[in-house]
Amino acid sequence: MVKTAETERDEAAASPARTPSARWALAGLSLSMLLSSLGTSSTNIALPALAQAFSASFQEVQWVVLAYLLAITTLIVSAGRLGDIIGRRRLLLAGISLFTAASILCGLSPALWVLIAARTAQGVGAAVMMALTMAFVGETVPKAKTGSAMGLLGTMSAIGTALGPSLGGVLISGLGWQAIFLVNVPLGVAALLLSRRHLPADRRGPETGRARFDNVGTLVLALTLAAYALAMTAGRGDFGPLNLALLLAAAAGVGLFVRVEAGAASPLIRLAVFRDPALSASLAMSALVSTVMMATLVVGPFYLSRALGLGEALAGLALSAGPIVTALTSVPAGRVADRFGSRRMTVAGLAGMAAGSLALSLLPETLGVFGYIAPIVVTTVGYAVFQTANNTAVMADVRPDQRGVVSGMLNLSRNLGLVTGASVMGAVFTLASATTDVATAHPGAVATGMRVTFAVAAILVVVALAAAAGSRALSRRTTPPAPDNRLPAGPAV
Repeated sequence: MVKTAETERDEAAASPARTPSARWALAGLSLSMLLSSLGTSSTNIALPALAQAFSASFQEVQWVVLAYLLAITTLIVSAGRLGDIIGRRRLLLAGISLFTAASILCGLSPALWVLIAARTAQGVGAAVMMALTMAFVGETVPKAKTGSAMGLLGTMSAIGTALGPSLGGVLISGLGWQAIFLVNVPLGVAALLLSRRHLPADRRGPETGRARFDNVGTLVLALTLAAYALAMTAGRGDFGPLNLALLLAAAAGVGLFVRVEAGAASPLIRLAVFRDPALSASLAMSALVSTVMMATLVVGPFYLSRALGLGEALAGLALSAGPIVTALTSVPAGRVADRFGSRRMTVAGLAGMAAGSLALSLLPETLGVFGYIAPIVVTTVGYAVFQTANNTAVMADVRPDQRGVVSGMLNLSRNLGLVTGASVMGAVFTLASATTDVATAHPGAVATGMRVTFAVAAILVVVALAAAAGSRALSRRTTPPAPDNRLPAGPAV
């Protein structure tokens, strides 16, 4: 086959070697992922200090956390789509700049409302960073190394999750609450410089040039996701009339969004993508798995302190086992996915999570702390394998002009799972414990809540396994057979 100059340019762009520039580009993307993760995990520990500094109630300072999460949840898909239209490099640089500037404003905030507004802006920047980091993988590494790159991003996300509470505690005790925001500034500047210098330039194709941003669809989706997130978080665990009204509004919003997108000339999300069984299953599995992982964060602290009687220091060490294992196993998980295939490793990761969740429902009561940590390690390793393989399977074959929006949808499914897990799995734990206040419940009641919650978690992972198997079978039936090369397709030329 004779290659034209255009073909050679396309192959060179699509298959970059492991050059120093590609490695530095991955470093910039990794810092972006670390920053967005730190912004989520480091702030919760500052809530008591913020309540004291601003003479505010817990419900008021809680909006410092909620504003950030709501901004990410409502805008992450739109950020991905906007990157596909105007250029991912340009938008990512803007997102990093906004996140960094908002971090400065957070640290210098003279009033609580200023801090909440700055955190909203910081969340907008984080939504852009989270949506576009995975989308850039296809432009910076060869397709055969996609799993390794996804594993690296997963590692940085896990490091941010694990490091946030401990780093935040040290900074607050030594320098004050302002330091947890100002520490982002040098990291943000480094990410901006690396990304500006080493990320590939935006290439606008003819379809991208004609595309317009779907303002109406974006607004409807943002309001729908905001209503759902507030329904799951408002009331601090008490599901009342306001929560029900918000949930109904979210359901109505879904119907309206589908109607708007069906008639849009340039839709935010092309509804046809959901006809792809593999993508739909990947999004559903991501949401289910994130729901289960949130259960470990919701239930773990109560079980370790109330049922096992651990102090804060030992409980903190036990809780850090999960994020540390994720940080250590994400990169190897990516290499395994590259070697053995992402679809196969997705199933293997789910199987590990199912085994770990089942063990969490059975072993801690008889084996104590070891019976908690060992299943957590199994569950977390399974999660690292699943998350890396699932992201690789989706992003490896997505069209270049859809990488941003699909990356945003993957991150959205994960965030919705975390929000749902905090509410639903927390409610399962409370109901199974047969108490209205888990913080003062009898150790035996907390142990019962633990068993029931992770039995439910195991069922959810089995549902995800069924979705994986079903999507694979459906894909095989809908994939057209390969042409029979023994029969001529037409007259010889």
